[in-house]
Amino acid sequence: MTGRTLRLTSRLRSRRTTPARGRGATPKVVALGGGMGLSASLAALRRITGDLTAVVTVADDGGSSGRLRDELGVLPPGDLRKALAALCGDDDWGQTWSRVIQHRFQSPGEMNGHAVGNLLIVALWEQLGDHVQALDLVGKLLGAHGRVLPMSAVPLELQALVKGHDPDRPDDIDTVRGQATVALTPGEVQSVHLVPHDPPAVPEAVAAVLDADWVVLGPGSWFSSVIPHLLVPELLDALVETKARRVLSLNLAPQPGETEGFSPQRHLEVLGRHAPKLALDVVLADEAAVPDRESLTDAAKERFGAAVELAPVARPDGTPRHDPELLAAAYDRIFRMHGRIGPWR
Repeated sequence: MTGRTLRLTSRLRSRRTTPARGRGATPKVVALGGGMGLSASLAALRRITGDLTAVVTVADDGGSSGRLRDELGVLPPGDLRKALAALCGDDDWGQTWSRVIQHRFQSPGEMNGHAVGNLLIVALWEQLGDHVQALDLVGKLLGAHGRVLPMSAVPLELQALVKGHDPDRPDDIDTVRGQATVALTPGEVQSVHLVPHDPPAVPEAVAAVLDADWVVLGPGSWFSSVIPHLLVPELLDALVETKARRVLSLNLAPQPGETEGFSPQRHLEVLGRHAPKLALDVVLADEAAVPDRESLTDAAKERFGAAVELAPVARPDGTPRHDPELLAAAYDRIFRMHGRIGPWR
């Protein structure tokens, strides 16, 4: 580590961020996902717990992240950046830094479309040679209300088996490669897998899941942001073995391409197919997005042994986006109603 980096680290360590809390003062929560779905969950969770860790998918291959990944061979930083931005506080410091790292350059040259936060994260990876240490350092700079970890330390490629990907061959099943392509694929996604197969998990991510009081999975792009966590063997083992309670947060609407036409219970079906040993405690859904509560209740119980909690968590403007305050209230109620009696109570 250079002298300049040491001085920067020292200054950031001295900066006060989240007020210190005693261990156990609030529930230890780990949230898994990627993209805007994970950001919505983090923006809600940081309002109700002082002990929050995000575990983020690293299979993105589009946009600025894809370009940096291809050119430098690094993890795609985009979803990690979004998670850090979501953990920024509501004060001037937090909101200023949130805007800065989300800022994208606009130019006729090669910098066009690159996000400031992506460049910052990759620069620190190159300076420090350590993914986790670099992300922790960025979090301190931002005053982030939580920690951000990649689910794996190697870049991953998402591949999907898709029925009817070619409209001229509606019954054929093709392999579609790349997260950006899978997210918008025509046809019906049958299953997804990662390349390399059996990728190693980041040890700190596994430890966080095993040490958590609650693990939150979703919302987000089902096949490209949520399910990939279940395809990392060490991380799946931790999710199965942890003593934490587990809540699955469903999307507000099916997504064009990935889950078009899916009912809420169909989301559970495909999740269970990818992780048959996974148990859940609670499935959270927006009450307006569940046309058949009885079918969802039966599917949650049969597939995962889980209870269903319905709550108004969508923004009141009618867009299929979660409202941070309403989602925070729903999580808080679930933690209190379904959680074990703990020192945060």
